[in-house]
Amino acid sequence: MDLYFSPMACSMATRIALYEAGAEAHYLEVDPKTKQVLTDGADFRGVNPLGMVPTLRTDDDVVLTENAAILQYVADRFPDSAIAAGSGIDRTRLQQWLCFIGTELHKALFIPLLDPKASAETKAWALAKGTSRLDYLEAHLQGRDFLLDRFSVADAYLATVINWTMATPQIDFANWPAIKAYHKRLRERPSIAKAVAEEFELFKAEQARHKAAA
Repeated sequence: MDLYFSPMACSMATRIALYEAGAEAHYLEVDPKTKQVLTDGADFRGVNPLGMVPTLRTDDDVVLTENAAILQYVADRFPDSAIAAGSGIDRTRLQQWLCFIGTELHKALFIPLLDPKASAETKAWALAKGTSRLDYLEAHLQGRDFLLDRFSVADAYLATVINWTMATPQIDFANWPAIKAYHKRLRERPSIAKAVAEEFELFKAEQARHKAAA
């Protein structure tokens, strides 16, 4: 498998899932500004016309896009890892959390806060609206170790998104202690600790590369 990723982006959730599964994969870094694949300088848009990560090329040469779909594919591809959910309501619950993270947190809250072109008014609006989403997550995580009954790809995605608070000081998890404790626990999980350490170094290199090119 080939995983196209950008450091510390949402594609890190798939890296975490692959580490959890003990799966072999090629990790191909994509520059988020130039859309070049760093290994060979190819235009990533030849793989995914939208230029968005994660993108996964399976062993059968099928190209998959969209975080929730890729995460569920990896979970199902490696069932012994137990990072998926069963059928019926269990799978529906997994999909529910993947959708919540992707729409209510990733896109609705963090994208405006992280966008340097977003106005102060837009950021304030996103933060005000996002507070109720964080309250909802806080209530769910009280007394729980994971989103479901065990670690799943939804936790891989949520841990990745929560990491972005390093760049969004507007969000203070002192106001949401269950989320803060959850994130601390997950950052200590071997698959997540490894992914964060590796991608943070790549992220620093990416930032230095962009600064030199400016």
